[in-house]
Amino acid sequence: MSKSADAILLVEDNPDDAELTKLALSRHGLDGRVTHVSDGMQALDYLYRRNGFTNRSGSNPVLVLLDLKMPLLDGIGVLKEIKGSDLLHNIPVVVLTSSTEPSDLLRAYDAGTNAYIAKPTEFSQFLSAMKHVCEFWININQTAPQTVNATVRNTGFGDLI
Repeated sequence: MSKSADAILLVEDNPDDAELTKLALSRHGLDGRVTHVSDGMQALDYLYRRNGFTNRSGSNPVLVLLDLKMPLLDGIGVLKEIKGSDLLHNIPVVVLTSSTEPSDLLRAYDAGTNAYIAKPTEFSQFLSAMKHVCEFWININQTAPQTVNATVRNTGFGDLI
């Protein structure tokens, strides 16, 4: 597994939650290894190297941290696209959300999430949760090799490469 500069893609529309998550991850040695986008369409643009991300360097992230409730395209839509793509389906996706609704948990797992974390409200508990996320998904987990030959997928979001 390549531990590239952009190890984690954080998909979070709330700027305060995004900063808190980046701070927690930086405390566990991931400074400069988190790319943040603020909605589901930007996440797919990043992963498929479209629009503002056509010339991004590096390989795909080794982990996607994904909020559920976002504008334009929600987390379930992003998750379904990632897990339905020959190019992206092996990227681990951890839902990181404030929702503890059983229907959200079921929808996320049905769509293929690798893990579901309800954001703790206490900062110390959030730091601890992020420590465990980093330890397992970045340091222990072995990701599958990335697919190099992509084909165009026609989806409800346009042609995806």
